[in-house]
Amino acid sequence: MNISKQRGLTLLSFLALIALTLWTAAAQAQPANVEAAKQEGKVIVYGAQVPQAMKGLHAGFEKKYGIKVEYWRGSSTQVSERALTEWRAGRPGYDVVEGNRGVQLIMRDEGLFTKYIPPSSEKFPAQFKEKDGLITPWRMLPISILYNTELVKPTEVPKTLDDLLNPKWRGKLSLPDPTRHTTTAQFLWNLDKLKGDKWLDYVKALAKQQPILVESLAPVATTIIKGEALVGITYIKYVKQYKGPISYALMDKYLTDPNYMSLSAKTTRPNAARLYLDYVCSAEGQKAVSEEGEFPMLPGVLPPIKDAEKVVPGMVFMDNPSEEEFKKLMSGTFRQIFFGK
Repeated sequence: MNISKQRGLTLLSFLALIALTLWTAAAQAQPANVEAAKQEGKVIVYGAQVPQAMKGLHAGFEKKYGIKVEYWRGSSTQVSERALTEWRAGRPGYDVVEGNRGVQLIMRDEGLFTKYIPPSSEKFPAQFKEKDGLITPWRMLPISILYNTELVKPTEVPKTLDDLLNPKWRGKLSLPDPTRHTTTAQFLWNLDKLKGDKWLDYVKALAKQQPILVESLAPVATTIIKGEALVGITYIKYVKQYKGPISYALMDKYLTDPNYMSLSAKTTRPNAARLYLDYVCSAEGQKAVSEEGEFPMLPGVLPPIKDAEKVVPGMVFMDNPSEEEFKKLMSGTFRQIFFGK
């Protein structure tokens, strides 16, 4: 074969590769087939979001498309454990999985998800978009100090995390058990962003406050509302999602976790699942979740929470431990600090 023919074939191959790449990218960003989705009839979602905060979103989706949403809720740890167990058994029961970035990455690396970039996510901040398209951002979760407004005087409200180390909060402070809850382990590990090398000293001091340890972040809010704890470390959004005497401390910085949704690699309802993801990321879906207290990913949309606009500039986004680092933190470091064993 002469050189000119070789060059011609090389150019053709290169152009074909570009065309294939563009076609693949376009296909992955194409809207779901609505009629096919309606025929599939439902979508099964596993998520860490409390059901009351998904009510408006799911009602809007079901009304718009006539497709039922079956939602199973657990902590991020429970969601990942259930999804991984089903996947390894060859019987995944979910179409979409929602959770924090740390557990989503663990599931992604085991092959649970397939690539899909919802067209409606186009305006989301680039910093949260994953190049592989296997996990899709949809909301942000700033963490603060929440307190019981009937039992804590306005002048006594903690204004910094350091204020929680005051002896008056000993035994009256709640947080999730970091040996069982991945997001709390991640939060404590990321305190180095606020405290530098002294982050572990702070964790040890916090443990000495004899905190009321609960299963996950949502029970912190209920523990405060019941008066079993006066203050606690949890999501700001719960001041809207739980009824009762509860508010949050306005601080300078908030460790924050972006949350993601992902499409099952073995879903039997691919169109319904894609349509659900696209609706969640749409302006309509983002507004629906914001009305339930969420800080959505779409810029300019805020929840009806006092001073929400002041929270956003103070968000400090957390890094994610690897699966091995999570195990070391939860089974080793934090078990020793909080339980002495």
